[in-house]
Amino acid sequence: MSITAAPDLSQRSALELAALYRSRETSPVEATQAILAHIEAHEPVVNAFALLDAESALAAARASEQRWLEGRPLSPIDGVPAAIKDLLLAKGWPTLRGSRAVNPDQPWDEDSPATARLREQGAVLLGKTTTAEFGWKALADSPLTGITRNPWNRLHTPGGSSGGSAAAAALGFGPLQVATDGGGSTRLPAAHSGAFGFKPSFGRVPGYPAAHTGTLFHITALTRTVRDAALLLNATAQPDLRDFHALPPSGRDWLDGIDDGIKGLRIAFSPDLGYATVDPEVAALVARAVQSFAELGAVVDLANPGIAADPLPIHRTLANAGVARLFETWPVERRLLAEPGLQAVAERGRSITGADFVAAVQAREALARQLWAFHTRWDLLLTPTTTTAAPLAEGHVGDAAQSAQISPFAYPFNLSQQPAASVPIGFTRAGLPVGLQIVGPRHREDLVLRAARAFEQRHPFAFTDTVR
Repeated sequence: MSITAAPDLSQRSALELAALYRSRETSPVEATQAILAHIEAHEPVVNAFALLDAESALAAARASEQRWLEGRPLSPIDGVPAAIKDLLLAKGWPTLRGSRAVNPDQPWDEDSPATARLREQGAVLLGKTTTAEFGWKALADSPLTGITRNPWNRLHTPGGSSGGSAAAAALGFGPLQVATDGGGSTRLPAAHSGAFGFKPSFGRVPGYPAAHTGTLFHITALTRTVRDAALLLNATAQPDLRDFHALPPSGRDWLDGIDDGIKGLRIAFSPDLGYATVDPEVAALVARAVQSFAELGAVVDLANPGIAADPLPIHRTLANAGVARLFETWPVERRLLAEPGLQAVAERGRSITGADFVAAVQAREALARQLWAFHTRWDLLLTPTTTTAAPLAEGHVGDAAQSAQISPFAYPFNLSQQPAASVPIGFTRAGLPVGLQIVGPRHREDLVLRAARAFEQRHPFAFTDTVR
């Protein structure tokens, strides 16, 4: 299928598109055509989509266009193109989770809560973005969909596991990308792809069915702008009785106060969390970015939250046990279809005893209490998002140890369930993006969004409209 339309519309934010619809300067059909044309031009190289449904998207865009013409849009995101990571259900589309072990012959007749909320509010759903198999690693490849590539350098990974969502956001393959994060799977690819990645507090966005990684798993946003992430949070942070852990509705508009700035906020900066080793070039870019927060009026000081030791063993125990349980739900012949690295994780998970698991839960609770107490003294915490820029897409083992080395700043805040974001802060000499992590107290998404927005206004994010 060949589609031609105004290509600049593919580079517009969700809020900009809604304003253009309202003024009738463009329509959801024109915007969707532009984005589909842009995807058609670059998807063969970047491989961001596990499934793309142009026919369904255009039908949804036509229905939205009629609502806008009649002055009755369903919501601020009516007619805005969006995509869903292939770990989340979307009615009518298979959710194969990057795996040959998932049986595609199923009804696929249910939406995840986030998908359902977008559909109810009139968003134009483009398709499913690629993921590492069951989201298990920090690279963006899987046995099912192959390698997803970094828009800034096709020889490098966009990061994982939400590599398709990150590459799509960075390129303009739809302004709203719904992703997930169980140990850095949104923030890491945001940093490596030069996008904005936002992980709300656990339970803020309901999830269903329950993930195999349990309460480590957050439903997230990958966008080009901070305000679009807040807009997406407004859409998805809505009640859904299917999620046992969902937070009660906040009753707030997450765009309110987002432009209030950070003057007077107390911000801690930890360059290593006490245990991480960061590439010097990345560390220098992060330190320079941190200075901007002081220039914006915050009180910024070096301060570690006092984590006694790398909490990776806690996270690994909980996550590995979840993978082992996942494998138990499959017949033996299907388990062998998973990639060897994931099979090895399941094998390690099978050796975890009940006592081991309870000890990890207790250690997690102690860590969370410590981090929450830290935020009684500090409004926000800044860290690097990753230790390095994006590695090469090919030639890496892609095991759990490598993922942990790349993202030691991410998983502590899945354990503590705090909101955290990665903002783009510049590029290495090789032209690869680098990110800064902003962490807030639990349930204070507003502080994280305000700080990210203040930085974005001072240092507008750079994007690309082509794969390099």
